[in-house]
Amino acid sequence: MNVTIRGHTQHFRTVTFDRAQNFVLLIEQRLLPHEFKIVPAKNFKETVAAIRDMVVRGAGAIGATAAYGLAQGALAFRGNDLRKFSAHVENVYKTLKDARPTAVDPVNAMNDVRREMARGKTVEEKQSLALAAAEEFANEDVRHCEEIGKHGAKLIRSGMKILTHCNAGWLAFVDIGTATAPMYAAQKLGKKFHVFCDETRPRSQGATLTAWELAQQKISHQIIADNAAGHLMQRGEIDLVIVGSDRTLGRTGEVTNKIGTYTKSVLAARHKIPFYVAIPLSTIDWNLKSGLKIPIEERGENEVLGAWGKNSRGQREFIRVANPMSGARNPGFDVTPPELITGIITPAGIFKPKELWSRRRELGFAG
Repeated sequence: MNVTIRGHTQHFRTVTFDRAQNFVLLIEQRLLPHEFKIVPAKNFKETVAAIRDMVVRGAGAIGATAAYGLAQGALAFRGNDLRKFSAHVENVYKTLKDARPTAVDPVNAMNDVRREMARGKTVEEKQSLALAAAEEFANEDVRHCEEIGKHGAKLIRSGMKILTHCNAGWLAFVDIGTATAPMYAAQKLGKKFHVFCDETRPRSQGATLTAWELAQQKISHQIIADNAAGHLMQRGEIDLVIVGSDRTLGRTGEVTNKIGTYTKSVLAARHKIPFYVAIPLSTIDWNLKSGLKIPIEERGENEVLGAWGKNSRGQREFIRVANPMSGARNPGFDVTPPELITGIITPAGIFKPKELWSRRRELGFAG
């Protein structure tokens, strides 16, 4: 995506790799929209921390970061002992896997890397193959988002008002995004439309990230409180909903996404508004058979009890909002059943949720 800072426009990917220094380079998303900054994760443990602490977030972005992190860990190994190397890589893999348990993209990405590494005969060959596979995952993520945009743009007509939840944009992937991909593609086709960005409490990714992206792209938009969507639907002010996903079950069509997505799907069904989910193939989990089995991340209560912002001195600051004697519950995701989803926009086309399993071969299932 092109980013304009102080009048200068430049293209950036959300995550890249510095081979010379063995650093994973990330946009520090916690600083946005007030500051745009690239930060290095200098070893795989720092890469794990960046994923866990949401320096980088979003299904495809943390998938690519995990792939690069696995390659980073492999490249840091010194010596020629294949047994010790394998044990080291296994430790790196498990540590990265545990950083954010709900999203399946990191596991799928690292499994791709490990499959390629298996072709190597020496430590050096395996290290080289690991980085090449991580780069290919990142490039494939971009290609998938481009295809999602082409298919999804057909759903958007000029004059439409579109609702999206959380951030499934460029910042959540390596480039372009999924929920935003149809919007960016429709904009290129000259279509005019308006986007409502749910604020997405408690971390406010819609208000801070999606809104920032759309402003950079000069797409008409407004931020709304999470609880305002039903009112706008009731008044006929929303024509289409497009969201992303952190894990979509290929066997059932159930969709896991940022907390509040299920609520929006119920409201959309009540008001007969099309509700679409946009995903790359790396977001599909072909193994789990029930949404009840998806590990739902429970995050720290401070995210609910307060908020980060920029104070009058220009400093980033956390402010406690809630009653000081109260605790909080903070599930990060929820699961939307297939009957509430109009269609799933994939790089291979738009499918009904229950069609995923019958169309699994063209959707990349290798089992």
